[in-house]
Amino acid sequence: MKRALVTIFFALTAVLAPPAVHAAGDDSPAPAGVPVDADAEAGKAAIRAQNWKGAIDAYGRVAARDPRNADAQNWLGYAYRKSGNLDQAFKHYDQALKLEPRHRGAHEYIGEAYLIKGDLAKAKEHLAALDRLCFFGCAEHADLKKAVAEYEKRKQ
Repeated sequence: MKRALVTIFFALTAVLAPPAVHAAGDDSPAPAGVPVDADAEAGKAAIRAQNWKGAIDAYGRVAARDPRNADAQNWLGYAYRKSGNLDQAFKHYDQALKLEPRHRGAHEYIGEAYLIKGDLAKAKEHLAALDRLCFFGCAEHADLKKAVAEYEKRKQ
């Protein structure tokens, strides 16, 4: 019985899991045969260095070349949020979610932006979206859930 459940679990995981894609903002090396985007690499480095202007410039070039790149839009939103420009952050997160409605990073980060704005209800909408997307849990859900809990604690 246990073996059957394990087999079913792995079969469902394979079917439900999104395809492996080298995200423009992750720190893992590109898989063999995938060309490295110098601007995306510069954007990653700028994010790590908390150089928000550099990240905006680099990911702006990525997005200009590939306007359908949800990861570039997400990282632009992130850099704008961190630089204090929430209007531009929301614009790019919204674009990322239009391009890829299941983009977990964009849901997490826009939820955090809504907390900065003081809109707990909208943050919880994105937390609920992550709850649906992360069947077995994910870091994005855990991070936004923690941010929501901290926000609620501060507002008591």
